[in-house]
Amino acid sequence: IDLSVGSTIALSGIAAALALRAEWGPAAAVAVAVATGTAVGLANGAIIVGARMMPFIVTLGMLGVARGLAKLLSGEQTVNFHGSWLDHAMQPFPMRSDPWILHALVVAPGVWLAAALALAMSVVMSRSIFGRHLYAIGSNEAAARLCGIRVRAVKVAAYALAGALTGVAGLLECTRLHQGDPSTAGGRELDVIAAVVIGGASLSGGTGTVGGAIIGALIMGVLRNGSQLLWSSSTQEIIIGVVIIVAVGIDRLRHRMQT
Repeated sequence: IDLSVGSTIALSGIAAALALRAEWGPAAAVAVAVATGTAVGLANGAIIVGARMMPFIVTLGMLGVARGLAKLLSGEQTVNFHGSWLDHAMQPFPMRSDPWILHALVVAPGVWLAAALALAMSVVMSRSIFGRHLYAIGSNEAAARLCGIRVRAVKVAAYALAGALTGVAGLLECTRLHQGDPSTAGGRELDVIAAVVIGGASLSGGTGTVGGAIIGALIMGVLRNGSQLLWSSSTQEIIIGVVIIVAVGIDRLRHRMQT
């Protein structure tokens, strides 16, 4: 589990915005955002594996560290930058000044990127040795170790990969807001947990698919958007909290029935 997702999104977005403001170019901004997320993921994995600490505690601490770094780098204010093609990557209708290729897309380029990453990760999880090792470790870590799987290395790689993908999310969040915001994505980690559990993944490990997580994320998105139209912000928070509790409760019940 990774509770630092929301803070890593904010930190990666700030890093990308700073790179764009310094006129490093869009390609450098992408690299900086992904590298920032990867660094946070590597730190999480290294501490969890090296110090043999609980992921919940380590990533909870990293939640505060990443958020604090985002505020420190940004001076606790939003970071504005000059427009580029990245500035419109999450917009459904490209601007006239954008490259012609963006005008051929029906939806925002960020949606195509998310779909491509989901497809790639689905193949990795279902067809690669790394994916099979992840399922094995989640199902029974001791048995996986006895089967010769390098559990520690796979764990670190998993957190690093998750961090890299979170860095991409931070970049897309930055382009959606047209600025780097150190306070963005607060509580996003709870949405992630709810999405994957609703999508069929188990907090006990060993089960779940990328496709199921995508469906869970879509359900959470529809739920949040619908709540904004019908209820106040306080009511929305109550509803989302109840959904998370119910989703985790169903997961635990399902796990007990299987055992």
